[in-house]
Parts: sequence; structure tokens; C-alpha cells
Amino acid sequence: MNSSASQRETRYLQGPAGRLRLTLDHPAKPPCGVVLVGHPQPLLGGSPRHPVPHALARALRDAGWLVVRPSFRGVDDSEGEHGAGDGEEQDTLLMIATLREDYPRLPLALVGFSFGAYVFARAARALETERPVDALVLMGLPVGQVPDGRYYPPQPIPGSALLLHGENDERAPLTDLLQWARPRQRPVVVFAGTDHFFKGCLPRAAAMVVGHLGAIAAR
Repeated sequence: MNSSASQRETRYLQGPAGRLRLTLDHPAKPPCGVVLVGHPQPLLGGSPRHPVPHALARALRDAGWLVVRPSFRGVDDSEGEHGAGDGEEQDTLLMIATLREDYPRLPLALVGFSFGAYVFARAARALETERPVDALVLMGLPVGQVPDGRYYPPQPIPGSALLLHGENDERAPLTDLLQWARPRQRPVVVFAGTDHFFKGCLPRAAAMVVGHLGAIAAR
């Protein structure tokens, strides 16, 4: 199934810092679930059109999911300024609440890449004691001080989360993630020989995400 204008929708929500833009990719049949796909660091040019979230959205839509790609604060025509994760977490929680109201019978999953993984890890943590998300996938999750000088506080991530990482990740080093994961003996799926953007194996990584979420949709 190829993407077309009839399968894509732009929606706006009023967030704490202003209007938020959501890009919705609808499957050909009634959706099996709703999945938010988060994009990389806005200050480095990240947007929903980045190749990684774009590839994830296409694969998940083709697998029957309603895919929602938010534009974080200050990206595209989403209002507000970059919130270093704090504001984006608030916005994500609003999106989740809205989507759960609109699709109360469907499972809801989060798939975040890079900065989007950090934001979604925070949102999943905030919901853990109330109403957890049905699935969480974090790709290229930054932990601690990263090479560009930013600091991402380590997050207490639900044990069921799927972590995918490139062996040669130059923006969110694998060694930092493994140092965080080691005391908890957390499983991490490492794609050998690839970088932060899963170069050369992005379709396989997307297929793994689809498979992980497929088990949730089948419940």
C-alpha cells in the first residue's frame, strides 16, 4: 500500500505552550491500534519527516496501525520553544489522553527515536502508576552526557520496553546505554556495524518494531 493524501491527515491540539501539529497516517482497514512515533532532536533539524520516523510510520501503517507523528514544540507549525524534554513530555501526555478518548478500545503504543525516545521514556514513566501505555519502543535512546554536549538524565523505563541501538552510535553512545542497563540486566537489541540512524538496517529495525507491537495488537 502506497502513501497518499487520502490516507494522511493533519490535526492540531492546543497544548500548554500553544498549538501542536500531529500527522496521522491511516491504515487501509480499521486500525488494530494507535502508535505515537517520536522524532529526533529538533535543535539538530529533527522532524516527523526524518528518515527514521518516516520509515517507522510507513511500516506500522502498513501493518494496520494508526500512526501519529507529532511535531515537537517549535517544529513545523507547532508553537512554543524547545523544552529540553520537560515541555515535550507534557505535550505527549496531552496527546495520549486525547487519543485514548478518541480511540478508547484500541491499544496505544509509543515508539520514540533519539530525542523522541527520551521524551517517550519520560511520558511512559509518568503513566506507569496510573494507566501504562500498552507498548514502548526506544530506538537510539540518549543516556547521560552525549557528544554534542547535551545531558539526558537516565530514566526508569518499564521492564517491558524494547530497546534498539546501533553498535556505532555516534550521537547516543552504546556504552552509555549499556552502563545504565547493566545493573538492571536490561536486554538491549544491538544492530552490529550501524550508526545512530540504523544505516543499512533500518527496514529490519522497523520490522522488529512491527513484530513487537503485533503481539500487543493480537491480545
